[in-house]
Amino acid sequence: MTAGILDPTISSTSRRDRPGGPVPTTQSVAAPQLGTLRGRRVGLLENTKRNAAALLDALGAVLTNTDHVDLVRMTKQDFAMPLTEDVVDGIIRDCDVVVIGVGDCGSCSAAAVADGIALEQRGVPVAVLCTEAFEVTSRAMAGLKGRPDFPVLLMPHPIANLTARDLAERGQTLASRVRSHFLGPAA
Repeated sequence: MTAGILDPTISSTSRRDRPGGPVPTTQSVAAPQLGTLRGRRVGLLENTKRNAAALLDALGAVLTNTDHVDLVRMTKQDFAMPLTEDVVDGIIRDCDVVVIGVGDCGSCSAAAVADGIALEQRGVPVAVLCTEAFEVTSRAMAGLKGRPDFPVLLMPHPIANLTARDLAERGQTLASRVRSHFLGPAA
């Protein structure tokens, strides 16, 4: 019996057993760091998980107040599936950077990482938020996508049961980490 890892982000048109052979793999590279967030369009891509929108709103409020960013709120309707090409095209058109959240289960954390890598391959800097309970899942997907070093911003698990006050505090904490992620450690 052969054991393997199923990659849920491979669509039916890119399956490894398609005519013509396996899908070629590429080594992806990180999007460049920015000099500032001021005036940037920051996409907040929430995945419909409980408290994901509220957490991203809290984070966005801090970034708006401290970095004077313009927020672009988006919702990914199917948290376990890859972003569709039309959504990716919209993100590229409407956002300078994207925060993806929140990976707090196995399939949504893996999909968030896969989406982040796909967007970075298209030149959009991305910060992926996942809870610590799903670090292994996140790192496994990063490895499958050719980016075992892909940074994931981890936070305590769970988020689903956090109060409004807890979410505001978590957003405050994450804002500095997201800022450093996009601007570098000296930010």
